[in-house]
Amino acid sequence: MAQAPEAANPIFGFLPIILLFVIFYFLLIRPQQQNQKKRREMLTKLQKGDRVLTIGGIYGMVKEIKEDTVVLRIADNVNIKMARVGVDRVVSDEE
Repeated sequence: MAQAPEAANPIFGFLPIILLFVIFYFLLIRPQQQNQKKRREMLTKLQKGDRVLTIGGIYGMVKEIKEDTVVLRIADNVNIKMARVGVDRVVSDEE
């Protein structure tokens, strides 16, 4: 009498899906989390006198910082008040 074939372990059916999730995590999710962490640190370390670039492309110098807002001097006697999250990055004097 012929023996019935053994059923494959169901975990092997999910292995490709699990592997794709692990790859997805390390290629997309993890780097995004690291970038968000760096951005939060940059915004918390922001201080008066820093030269910054806004997400709108405006260069300015930080004149005043509050909890959620920042005042930038973009020209002589021209100040703008904006949301703190609108700051894209701190720039050096060479930029």
